[in-house]
Amino acid sequence: MKHLFIVNPVAGGKDRTGQIRAAVEAAFQNRADRFEIYATKGPMDAPEKIAREAESGERLRVYACGGDGTFNECVCGAALRENVAVCPFPTGTGNDFCRMFGAEGDLYRDLEALLEGWETPIDLIECCGRYGANICSVGIDARIGVDVHKYSGLPLIGGAAGYVVSTVVNVFKGINRFMDIRCGDFSARGEHSLVCACNGRFYGGGFNPSLSARPDDGVLDIYVIKAVNLFTLAMLIGKYAVGRADELPRYVTHLRGDRVEIGFDEENVVNIDGEAVYAKSVTMQLLPGAARLIVPKGMRFFDAARAAGAADR
Repeated sequence: MKHLFIVNPVAGGKDRTGQIRAAVEAAFQNRADRFEIYATKGPMDAPEKIAREAESGERLRVYACGGDGTFNECVCGAALRENVAVCPFPTGTGNDFCRMFGAEGDLYRDLEALLEGWETPIDLIECCGRYGANICSVGIDARIGVDVHKYSGLPLIGGAAGYVVSTVVNVFKGINRFMDIRCGDFSARGEHSLVCACNGRFYGGGFNPSLSARPDDGVLDIYVIKAVNLFTLAMLIGKYAVGRADELPRYVTHLRGDRVEIGFDEENVVNIDGEAVYAKSVTMQLLPGAARLIVPKGMRFFDAARAAGAADR
């Protein structure tokens, strides 16, 4: 088995390659397995590297050393490959996937726990030719999220202030967009503020629309939010951010399914685990068990899945 550490040298605004290398080399002093530390050279370099490594058929464990974007690229490389398992090893600014596990999410920062960990299948969302392990969305939230980077690097603006500026700018441009939405027996056509499909629970730096979504249950929690004005948006976002959107059925439709299709009248930004793509029509399709996740030693979140696997054997 080979361990591949994919390092994003610009994650979190600081190159931590040397720090990661020192930690990895120390951890493997008494281990027989091979390892490699690979610093990415640009966007979507990680999936190509993983694909090349996986061609041999050897078991490969991939550690995404960065933020949510780095993890997403590694997931794209590991998707549908039975000999590849992947996990986050957070060193970036955004670690929304790990938030789902509560206090146990800190185990993904524990290299020894990861190296001693086990593997479990998780579902992925296929969307616009990419894969996501966490949350995909379109609408005002996606537009705010993609524009944060435009403002967070400006003088006197950074961190949470970048979200505030992006929110103000995008609200001024207009909250709602035309959407033609289809999900199972549900259909809606007209102005909407957003559609969100949850395989995980957190996105956008801590928004938690679903309290119960799991990446291994074979179903998406899908939220369709009607057109709203600024006052209603302010009220709605407060509840939506903490998993209480169901308290506002006048504006929110909560669906559970494995596929949602959305058409627009013009190209829109699509959020896939915090990464932005652009499309005039979108299909978010759940792929059960499409990737293997490394579960750190000591994590109990997936205990039921592990017990079921042991029983099957």
